[in-house]
Amino acid sequence: MEEAGESAEMNARQAEEEPKPSLFPLFPLSEASLQSSSKDPHWLYNPSFTTDLSVVQESLASRDNITSQEREEEEEDSETISLAKPQPSYDLLGSSASDEVRDTESRRERRGEKKKKKKRKRRRSRDPAADDYSSRKSAVHAWAGSDTKPAKDYYFDSRGDRDNLAFGSLYRMDVARYKLHNSSKLSGAHTKALYRWKNWDLLVGGDEDIDALDSKLRSGGRYWSTKFSAIERHKDFKRVQIIALDESLIVPGEFIPLLETSCESGDGRSPSKIEVIEESWDDEVLRKTREFNKMSRECPHDERVWLSFAEFQDKIASRQPQKAARLQTLEKKISILEKATELNPDNEELLLSLLKAYQRRDSAEILVERWQEILMRHPGSCKLWKGFLHVIGSDFSRFKVSDTRRMYANAIQALSTTCAKLCRQVHQTVKPLSVDSSVVQLEHGLVDIFVSLCRFEWQAGYQELATALFQAEIEYSLFCPSLLLTEQSKQRLFEHFWNSEGARVGEEGALGWSTWLEKEEENRQKIIAEESAQENEEGGWTGWSEPLSKINVTSKDSDDFVEDAVGVNDAGEEFETEDVKQEDDIEDLLKKLGIDVDNGAEGEIKDAATWTRWSEEELSRDSEQWMPVREKYGASRTNDTPDREGDEQLLRVILFEDLSEYIFSLSSEEARFSLVAQFIDFYGGKISSWTSTNSSSWIENNISLEALPDSVLEDLRKIHEVVNRSDYSSSNFNLEFLLGSSTDVSRRTSMMKFLRNAILLCLTAFPRNHIMEEAALAAEELFMTRMNSCTCPVTPSRALARTLLKNDRQDILLCGVYARSEAAFGNIDIARKVFDMALGSLEGLQLELQSNAPLLYFWYAEVELANCPGSSLESSSPRAVHILSCLGSGVKYSPFKDQTSSLQLLRAQQGFKERIRALRSEWARGDIKDHAVALICSAALFDDLTSGWAAGIKVLEEAFSMVLPERRNQSSQLESLFNYYIRMLQKHHKQLKFSTITESILQGLQIYPYNPKLFTAFMEISYLYTVPNKLRWIFDDFCHKKPSVIVWLFALAFEMGRGGSQHRIHGLFERALSNDMLHNSVILWRFYIAYEMDLASNPSAAKRIFFRAIHACPWSKKLWLDGFLKLNFILTAKELSDLQEVMRDKELHLRTDIYEILLQDEIKS
Repeated sequence: MEEAGESAEMNARQAEEEPKPSLFPLFPLSEASLQSSSKDPHWLYNPSFTTDLSVVQESLASRDNITSQEREEEEEDSETISLAKPQPSYDLLGSSASDEVRDTESRRERRGEKKKKKKRKRRRSRDPAADDYSSRKSAVHAWAGSDTKPAKDYYFDSRGDRDNLAFGSLYRMDVARYKLHNSSKLSGAHTKALYRWKNWDLLVGGDEDIDALDSKLRSGGRYWSTKFSAIERHKDFKRVQIIALDESLIVPGEFIPLLETSCESGDGRSPSKIEVIEESWDDEVLRKTREFNKMSRECPHDERVWLSFAEFQDKIASRQPQKAARLQTLEKKISILEKATELNPDNEELLLSLLKAYQRRDSAEILVERWQEILMRHPGSCKLWKGFLHVIGSDFSRFKVSDTRRMYANAIQALSTTCAKLCRQVHQTVKPLSVDSSVVQLEHGLVDIFVSLCRFEWQAGYQELATALFQAEIEYSLFCPSLLLTEQSKQRLFEHFWNSEGARVGEEGALGWSTWLEKEEENRQKIIAEESAQENEEGGWTGWSEPLSKINVTSKDSDDFVEDAVGVNDAGEEFETEDVKQEDDIEDLLKKLGIDVDNGAEGEIKDAATWTRWSEEELSRDSEQWMPVREKYGASRTNDTPDREGDEQLLRVILFEDLSEYIFSLSSEEARFSLVAQFIDFYGGKISSWTSTNSSSWIENNISLEALPDSVLEDLRKIHEVVNRSDYSSSNFNLEFLLGSSTDVSRRTSMMKFLRNAILLCLTAFPRNHIMEEAALAAEELFMTRMNSCTCPVTPSRALARTLLKNDRQDILLCGVYARSEAAFGNIDIARKVFDMALGSLEGLQLELQSNAPLLYFWYAEVELANCPGSSLESSSPRAVHILSCLGSGVKYSPFKDQTSSLQLLRAQQGFKERIRALRSEWARGDIKDHAVALICSAALFDDLTSGWAAGIKVLEEAFSMVLPERRNQSSQLESLFNYYIRMLQKHHKQLKFSTITESILQGLQIYPYNPKLFTAFMEISYLYTVPNKLRWIFDDFCHKKPSVIVWLFALAFEMGRGGSQHRIHGLFERALSNDMLHNSVILWRFYIAYEMDLASNPSAAKRIFFRAIHACPWSKKLWLDGFLKLNFILTAKELSDLQEVMRDKELHLRTDIYEILLQDEIKS
């Protein structure tokens, strides 16, 4: 038996020493093993599968031999135990002794089983390969990478891993440790994987299952353990760095050098050199500092080098736990930026970065002084003035409305003076009719700052002043008399107009400043002529003598004057006594109400409901009192008794002195149109594509929103509908529900009337502008619809449109706008008549008017398709094909009668190609007009209807290739073309691949990251085919790279619509408001407070957020009133009273006195 056991152990030892191939070998196989597998199938050509199956059988046989030997050894052990102990003999007893025999036998069996277990444990301690619990793999001697070298290069797992069944995958503690060898010879794919490995944040505290490791691994730990996490975060720990030549930091000279590329990186770029090294954090800091110093010496005027150098200091500071070290790094960053601004004194980006670094170090007083010093050197920089105004408004401790208003006046005066100087210089060198691009850009910035001032006044409660500012600036810039006047004489002449009884912009009967002045001059000439005629009728000169009657009258008048003066003094004394009596009566009445006037308002109001009623009354007065009141001379003087309502009306009067510092002249047509377009958008009018979403005007408008505009609300409603279509949607709340309606119906009605009158007056300055004509008709529709709540079959804007057409019958675009409004209300027959009339009269018009024909054709075709039930080739409207074929072939338009012939379709297709080819030179220069975009859209729509969707999409893609990529960012025409391209992709989403549509939309969002239409299209398409987590990932990516109010609103609407977790929504709000640009967004703060109150039901959190909000946006009166309305049961009356006092200290305009509410309550009771 002993010889058999020894032979079995020899066989097992030989089986262990023989090298067996593995599916995943740690070392390369020999050539013999590779040759032996040449006859294997194709799927076994991988070296990991080239193994001889006989080896597997031998391994299994050897394992079976080992197990059989173990059984034989166990049997032998049991036999030796039974032989070693003599069996005891017992006398036969009665039946009662049989139980004792059974007990002794059971004890003997248990004792034998215990001995067997002890032998197995000793055998396992001698043989580590048999350890099934410490290493959890019975045949594994040591892991790869450990200190002990394994006896075999691989092991066969013939039994299967029970952990796969328990965990559903490989157990995480069984993953081998990784050690990099020969890193310089890695391929591009491996370097990309190592880059992701380096940036992976290791988990802390991953030793929960350390008992499952063997003794050596317990001491060493895993790469997710606390020990290795600490090593990873240590500054001396060497990491794998992939160093590539950054071409973005190299400033090309007169030519672009051709660099030889050695290999290709993982993201598809081809850098000139890639090197993989191992360096610690200190080594990286030294290397990058050396590189930045070298580049700053070689390229001292490249702002990107300096900004990157400064951003690298922020990265260093983020790795420093000590505050003193971070301050030292900040000082180094400031010194770098000071050196950069010394070499580049006119660079705005470097100056803004330097001032932002100063803000982190200096106090508020020193920071303002630094800003003023820089603005004195650069008074004509719009970007610097915007940054300074942002700093002034966001400082809660120093904020006052009057101080901020004074800074706006300084900015406008400095920029207007710079504009005037620049215009004089341009006019001396260039033709007077042309305007330089620098002047246009500067005036655009000046208009943006002016609109920001109006928005600031509106949100602070001074709504009459904001309206008066818009009225004054539009009159001063658009309707200035054609007289050669200096700026001072021009303002004196405008003061005469403002103080007169003449109607202003938006009021009934307004004519404009220049027209009013002409009529005033005509009236003055008439009066002079009448007076001269009367003098001629009276006769000649009669001498110097005066009649005695007049002398007597003057003496009597003097006596009467003395008596009147004495009477006035007596009346004044009587009025003073009456005023004292009235004050006493008011004090007595307030004391009866329990209010002590001497103690102030803090200790008298003990009911928070009173403050709630006060805030509601304040909001209602804000919604009603937004138009400035005209001063009526003598009206207040005729009343002998004091009138409180008269005093309130007097406060709403805006004098010329209140706005004289904020008006300026505009010379460029683009800046004037921007002023009118932003005025329409400010008062809630509908205006299409007035600017690109990448412009500073659009971005600043979105940041300063207090409520959702109608255009954004429509897109968010679509998102809510898309999300609610899913079965797992568990929430019906949206952002519109949180804030409710933005304006009152009565206020909106009067505002639309005011806006309609203003646009009609501005059309005299911008004749035949279809964008403003569409805005006027839209304002008329809103005004008539809200005024007449009952529905009527007549289009609300029909009367206004016909009146405008009577005044100018050659305005064909106005015909198209009117026809589209009729079709929108279901009057398709009237729309067809108007379109046919306009297109039939094209040949008799001027060439300038005929160039707008593509817009009319395209609008007509879209109206017909909207009226058609289907959009495929079989069900498409033949009318639309006929309309577009007339445009493409160039024939005279005739109303639709029958199907279009194939010959005419062919001519139209060829004509579209030729006309598009003629546009290439204009688009290459950047001269892109609305009618050219309409021609491209018409050609794409025609090919879509006749040749299929692929041909139509191809036309649009070829059109984009005609424009340089850098010119697409700021063009509103190209942005509208891209929106149409996305709509066509959505239309045919069933025929296209999902990846094709999403790639196009994401590419558009890279160019136009603030476009709400693109986000709406992305949500509508992606929600059909993409899981919610993928959408979250994409939203997070855009929120990180291109943060904006639009992106965060869509992300929040998506999460709230599908009932997302509160942690996710809280995280979105906090990340949005932690951004420097969005920290002062009023609408995000208001949404956050409303969410905590209405959805999360967390009043204490809403209270904390409210105080954070008013600290970030102290100018927003509506935000302050949200605390009174939403937090009235959390805040005490004393806290609400203190809030009102702070509002008065900040000089916000309060229209209601708290005593009025108390008196109203007493009267009701």
